[in-house]
Amino acid sequence: MPRASSDLTNSRPSVRRAGPTARAAGPKAIPAKPAASDQDVRTVRPGPDPRHVVDANGAMLAIPASWGFLPPGDPMWTRRVKARGPHWLVQEKVGRKVFSRGLWAPASTIEAVRLEVEATRSQASYHAGLQRAAAKRDAEQSAYVEEFRRAVLEFLRFPSKHRELAERLALAVAEHATPVGSGTVARTQRIPLERRCEAAVIAWMRHQTTAYDHLVIPRVRGARRDVRRQLAERSRVLLDQYRRELPVSPDCPLQRALAG
Repeated sequence: MPRASSDLTNSRPSVRRAGPTARAAGPKAIPAKPAASDQDVRTVRPGPDPRHVVDANGAMLAIPASWGFLPPGDPMWTRRVKARGPHWLVQEKVGRKVFSRGLWAPASTIEAVRLEVEATRSQASYHAGLQRAAAKRDAEQSAYVEEFRRAVLEFLRFPSKHRELAERLALAVAEHATPVGSGTVARTQRIPLERRCEAAVIAWMRHQTTAYDHLVIPRVRGARRDVRRQLAERSRVLLDQYRRELPVSPDCPLQRALAG
């Protein structure tokens, strides 16, 4: 459980700014008080010092004196504090990503919730629930790996002559692409399963059957994308040779990659 604090200094990692004026003084700080309105819940960004933040309109706000800071890292503690009422969620955009830097809320609320969370986590039923949830996630993951493997086989459409090779390729791709947190295309829900399988196969072949990982690619905009496109086309041609039962080189890179 992260340690609640009234100081944001130790919880904000160092981030490069766009220039020396990135933290230039903005509007005069406004003494902020939690109010019974929509303004008691805000999303803000870090200010120029630990006790100030900047709201969505660019106004600098002073943290109420009775408020404390809860660093990120404990979802249960954070959720319960947010559910209690007034809080300011601190977020910071770095590049295209938005990072949570914690939240400000009444110090009494943060402390009261801390005691509740500790009491909850001391109960045997809580740990039993964690075990059930973990078992459920494992079962769902195993089912998805198998579903993905079968979908890869359907995408490959190799004839029975190459069935064994297709089975080995589908298993290798599924094991590589499906782990939780891997960040691979297989984990996204934004595109259909069929397209996920195709992208995962092409990505696996790029790394396993070509020299992509050892290429020196110029740091020119679009250069890496062009190389990946060329290698993807080469991989599709190779897959099509197997689908159509065309002659394949004895030194086939796909067979070499799956030989081990």
